[in-house]
Amino acid sequence: MSLVTVLAQVGAGVLVLHLLALVTVVGRERLAAAPDRVRSNLWNVAPTLGLLLVVLAVNGVVRDLGVELSWLVGVNVTGRIHALEGQLVAELQSLATPGLTAYFAGVYVFGYAFLLTFPVLAYLLYEDPRPLRALLVAYVVNYCLGLVCYVLFISYGPRNFMPDLVESLLYTNWPQVQLLTGQVNRNTNVFPSLHTSLSVTVALVGYRYRQVCTRWVPVATGLAASIAVSTMYLGIHWATDVVGGVLLAALAVGFAALTVERRPPDWRPAGGERVDRWSEAAAEWFRKR
Repeated sequence: MSLVTVLAQVGAGVLVLHLLALVTVVGRERLAAAPDRVRSNLWNVAPTLGLLLVVLAVNGVVRDLGVELSWLVGVNVTGRIHALEGQLVAELQSLATPGLTAYFAGVYVFGYAFLLTFPVLAYLLYEDPRPLRALLVAYVVNYCLGLVCYVLFISYGPRNFMPDLVESLLYTNWPQVQLLTGQVNRNTNVFPSLHTSLSVTVALVGYRYRQVCTRWVPVATGLAASIAVSTMYLGIHWATDVVGGVLLAALAVGFAALTVERRPPDWRPAGGERVDRWSEAAAEWFRKR
């Protein structure tokens, strides 16, 4: 099986999840008014979205260089994490069943991709641009600080550090997915868990702006919790990595909220004309001068 085939399978699964969520979480009435709101929100978040795309591109380019640099300036903390946790992950895997493994493997791959992409699409359909802007800013912070941590801290996951006790359940049950994860993951890049930090980021943003999309909160929270557990159950991350990911998410969302909520939200009157309150304030200042 080729990488293209795996990508097609994941893409098809995530697309189905998006369609179901659009109907059940967003609702048909809001979808009917989508074009105008999407254009307005895309205009509002264009700079932040552009920054995120640049960060993702840079992250992809320097990922391998970062691994080499970490061996020069980083600290290997694997032994310290193991001394702190012992065989916690192995004990968690002792509860493994075929059903649980199938669930956590699906959540780790399909659920994670859905959780990160759906709120971007959903928030485009709402009048308030703050949730979307905050989510994108928080993503940028996650990726930037995550890359710094991967350079400063060398850490092997439990499946690599103690393979006699911890099984790589994801690859044992779905070996083809290695073609996909091998493109973005490195064995020494486990602290903190970006799967956890980005998932918890989505849940925290959803909760902070819960009045915008109430139905999304329980879905995001449940998926984020499942993904965090899956990273340990599958033997990929330590509990310490998960805790670090939660702290990173809290920091990213806090920074994003401060950044976004310092400026008043843009709004669109019924006629469709975009009004930017910052522009109005600037025009008033110049008139007074």
